[in-house]
Amino acid sequence: MTIFRAVYDILWGDLITIPLPGGSSLGLSLLVIILVLSGIYLTIRTRFLPFRLFPEMIRVVAEKRNVSQKDAISGVQALIISTATRVGMGNLVGVVAAISAGGAGAVFWMWVIALLGSSTAFVEATLAQLYKEKDPLYGGYRGGPAYYIHHLFIKKGSKRKRSVIAALFAISGLICWCGISQVIGNSVSSAFENAFQIPPLYTTIILVAVAAIIVLRKNATVKVLDVVVPIMAVFYFLITLFIIAKNAGQLPAVFQRIFSEAFGLRQVAAGGFGAVIMNGAKRGLFSNEAGSGSAPCAAAAADISHPAKEGLLQAFGVFIDTIVICSCSAMIMLLTPMELTDGLEGMNLLQTAMSYHLGKFGVTFIAVILWLFSFSTFIGILFYARSNVAYLFGDNWISQNLYKILALVMLFIGGLAAYTFVWDLGDLGIGMMTIFNMIALIPLAPQALRSLKEYEGQIRKEKK
Repeated sequence: MTIFRAVYDILWGDLITIPLPGGSSLGLSLLVIILVLSGIYLTIRTRFLPFRLFPEMIRVVAEKRNVSQKDAISGVQALIISTATRVGMGNLVGVVAAISAGGAGAVFWMWVIALLGSSTAFVEATLAQLYKEKDPLYGGYRGGPAYYIHHLFIKKGSKRKRSVIAALFAISGLICWCGISQVIGNSVSSAFENAFQIPPLYTTIILVAVAAIIVLRKNATVKVLDVVVPIMAVFYFLITLFIIAKNAGQLPAVFQRIFSEAFGLRQVAAGGFGAVIMNGAKRGLFSNEAGSGSAPCAAAAADISHPAKEGLLQAFGVFIDTIVICSCSAMIMLLTPMELTDGLEGMNLLQTAMSYHLGKFGVTFIAVILWLFSFSTFIGILFYARSNVAYLFGDNWISQNLYKILALVMLFIGGLAAYTFVWDLGDLGIGMMTIFNMIALIPLAPQALRSLKEYEGQIRKEKK
């Protein structure tokens, strides 16, 4: 536990503290420093890809889905899987927590970090495509950071089957996803108990049973997510649009509040400016997961005509997660009178806001949408786990199914009680994944940049 806590503090604790006017300070953790600096670097190296190539991202999303390999998934299907895990309970409760701790200004910094993260997401997804390999168990392709890290450290012709750094990444991922499974179970059972007074045991049994039916079948994951993810995202977006339209007169004041608190003198004077920046930054970084190495596990599985196309799709995924879905949650909160939400936090705060906007239907809706967000996250992370389990234990169904059963057990345990240690274990896992992923990402980035240059050359030729 001492070692665990020490590593956790190094990753998530304030590595550097910068004093600010008004008596506040800006604490920077190792992970925030790494991800922000790499995001800035890759945004410059890609020549501001999130802005310059946004129309091309839309065009690639709208392309006809074609796959050349049996059981392979398309680029858009890989985007749907990564969106399933990005768009999770963090988009609901996490955004609420960021605004509660950092005020409305945290939303602005969440947007900034998302734009930087898009470039990181492009590079890691493109690398996953460049180093993907055929999957003898599930069909189609597999890959991700463990595989491109392997190729960075293990040269061709070497008899070594695994790289230490790649294996550590794979282990960190499996630890992280077990921790997340427990958190998912707890969040869903708590939301249903609050909304419908259903005992956690009943909710958990149904959740685990449905999840088991899907994840223990060979290729049910993609089919289910193809249906669930677009439906849940569109419904949440439409409900938010309705709430915004209903409160349209307040919008100028809300945006004024976001921008004024992002840079406002009041926050500096009150000593809270550091909290504004850091809560927005952390929410943006760990909602879109850019740099953590999760989404490339799905990106590698895509059967797509050019690696850079999948990179653009995953960059667009960051936009969907943070600029669209997280902003929806922020608007629901900021359009609610502050006197109603003072002193509340987490799901209670969000459900109170939804009750204000939509009455009893709002409370029911948010419980159901949380169930869908969390359920799709669980299905998605087990898709991610496939390639990591295969890297560590080889191509066999025993190890694949044992990990799925372990995740289902964690899902069940989480539904009955919250264990802080396991929650921290999930945070530790994603932190370690990020460190190991970034060790390879920057040295290999020139390959992704060459792929981008080649793809842009093809586009120019097609337009002539």
